Amino acid sequence: MKNNIQVLRKEKGLSQLELAKRCDVTRQTINAIENNKYDPTLLLAFKLAKELETRVDQLFLPEE
Repeated sequence: MKNNIQVLRKEKGLSQLELAKRCDVTRQTINAIENNKYDPTLLLAFKLAKELETRVDQLFLPEE
């Protein structure tokens, strides 16, 4: 599954560390998610969507 978290995060002017702090995770977790090395829990996906002002289905896209 692909995600566009990095694009949305940069549009908001947030660093990985800032987003991580807002979501109560480490910067490494955000990095791993952005690089498709880790699939977040449903709770974390909702936190990310809230902080990035979007919906979960807009964050994660099926791979083609």
